[in-house]
Amino acid sequence: MGPHPAVADVRRAVREALADLPQGALVLVACSGGADSLALAAATAFVAPRAELRAGLVTVDHQLQEGSGERAVSVARIGSEMGLGPSEVLTVTVGTEGGPEAAAREARYAALSEAAERLRAAAVLLGHTRDDQAETVLLGLARGSGTRSLSGMASVAAIYRRPLLGIPRATTVAACGALGLRPWDDPHNEDPRFTRVRVRRRVLPVLEAELGPGVAEALARTAAMAREDADALDEWADSAYENCALSDIGGSVRLPVTELEKLPGAVRRRMVRRAAIAAGAPSGALSATHVLAVDRLLTHWHGQKAVDLPGGLSAVRRYGTLIFAISPIP
Repeated sequence: MGPHPAVADVRRAVREALADLPQGALVLVACSGGADSLALAAATAFVAPRAELRAGLVTVDHQLQEGSGERAVSVARIGSEMGLGPSEVLTVTVGTEGGPEAAAREARYAALSEAAERLRAAAVLLGHTRDDQAETVLLGLARGSGTRSLSGMASVAAIYRRPLLGIPRATTVAACGALGLRPWDDPHNEDPRFTRVRVRRRVLPVLEAELGPGVAEALARTAAMAREDADALDEWADSAYENCALSDIGGSVRLPVTELEKLPGAVRRRMVRRAAIAAGAPSGALSATHVLAVDRLLTHWHGQKAVDLPGGLSAVRRYGTLIFAISPIP
């Protein structure tokens, strides 16, 4: 008799995610001890040796809860018992910039990237599921974000891979139950102070109740389609930018207005964003509002003054050129 259907589904997803890696490569599973990442770790422990890959586990101790260090050690021990090695605890200090969720995420990814480089891992597997993808899309909608934000999380982004994006959270819970694994339920996943928790516990259930089942699946499908569109628009904008952007030693970037006016708004605004970042604006602080304000220098030009941007940058239109430079612009 074969494995439980949920176990088989998770293993299949991991097998497909690792199919292109060379024999002998090291894969690290980022495991918090929750159902999603625990099911992912178990599946990787099963799949990796059969694909002639090495597999290890890393767990991040954010030091935000009492007993977090002991729990992290316990998760690493479970990894070792599964046959995953190395199996390490990564201890981080979480800052405050951007709020608790963003700060914890930044610290976590920094630690994972460092571990991957140190251990020479070919990939780091993350346990995000279809439900996480749906939550990400809803959060993007609430922020009024563009196509890129609505495209959610990528299945592959640099060294990071998310094998479970097509699998519902219920499947990972069932897989853990079938394998006799006891996931840890993070209290932060029930804390309504966090926006994602409110989306998970309140918003999605209401949508499912009022619109019928399948909302999370539909949102994840929307993300996949939006990602295809966003990738195509980004490629177009990158090509146009390379063909017409000029920069100087001082770091300023200049774009010819006549070339920008030929482009659809979605492509033009991507070029504006890229130019601002190239000139020194911090990408995390550059909002859609900033980009739209600069875009009005092209679409509603009436001789207005420069637009202030993050990082001490300004954008101004002069003599048929859109200029991005550190203020004041001479």
